[in-house]
Amino acid sequence: MNEQEKYMKKAIELSIASVENGGGPFGAVIVKDGQIIAASSNSVTQENDPTAHAEVNAIRQATKKLGTFDLSGCEIYSSCEPCPMCLGAIYWAKIDKLFFANTKKDAKDIGFDDSFIYEEINTSYENRKVKTSQMMREQAIEAFEKWQNKDDKIEY
Repeated sequence: MNEQEKYMKKAIELSIASVENGGGPFGAVIVKDGQIIAASSNSVTQENDPTAHAEVNAIRQATKKLGTFDLSGCEIYSSCEPCPMCLGAIYWAKIDKLFFANTKKDAKDIGFDDSFIYEEINTSYENRKVKTSQMMREQAIEAFEKWQNKDDKIEY
């Protein structure tokens, strides 16, 4: 078994253990320089947190451990192809490589269907399932202007 298979095996083991412990069937491992720095499973139902997916939980662990929001140089191993939220988090964290086992079709086949989210992103505001309205841009833009002009900002 090579190193990548070893890390994926751990993510898969976490997903199986999660099911056995009342969680969702997902696990994720983050590796940097050949060392596992974070390993987590889905804890949505245990924590009553819809964002507590395995990948997000692992990213939170890794950023705390490394003391940075920038996970460049890291790889993530997920037991399943990430959902839109997790994929976005992987990009925002600047993780270099993503490996996954089960596909989004496999997830859909057991009731975890994210296709509607991808469709909603490209749907006009007025036709989304979550009623969406823009308001008070004139006031809100002040924060963006302050950010743009800030000399000591930490970009991310």
